[in-house]
Amino acid sequence: MTALLPTLAVILSAFVALSDLYARRVPNTWLAAALLAAIAAPGLQWVVGASPVWPSVPGLAIGLITMLPFYAIRWMGAGDVKFFATLGLLLGARALLPIWAIACLLTGVHAFVVLVLRTPRFAYAPGLVTARQHLYAMPLWRRAMEARQGRMGQPHATYLGIATLLVVLHPELMHWGQA
Repeated sequence: MTALLPTLAVILSAFVALSDLYARRVPNTWLAAALLAAIAAPGLQWVVGASPVWPSVPGLAIGLITMLPFYAIRWMGAGDVKFFATLGLLLGARALLPIWAIACLLTGVHAFVVLVLRTPRFAYAPGLVTARQHLYAMPLWRRAMEARQGRMGQPHATYLGIATLLVVLHPELMHWGQA
């Protein structure tokens, strides 16, 4: 039962990653449900006779405080901030640095690829023009664009979710940089 909160973080991350990728949304109801489950988890663990693992309130606070400035300058959406804070509650403050670093690296690679593909050399390359036309004609692409309702930007919550999966499945990542 000690893996209850990390398991919840993995499930939440998978759903949030897909939602952000598809519709550029991080549903508040999912975050609220995860927060409530994290708060109720110690009681459930106590009832079944396991030693309770408490959610990390400092992780929540650190996750929220560190991301709010990026929201304030409009580099990040509110869903990204709330998701990162929720991950802090579920996994603790120690997990936030590797999650943040991996997610920022992935977001940076995404931004670089987008910028390269927008340069005239690539934007008008015959093969890429044809591929883009096929992509835009796909029903899934059209539904995703409708679901986004004009929301643009990098899917940073997707990359936070991927980073969370990596950190939970490879806990040694939480100790990188330590002697």
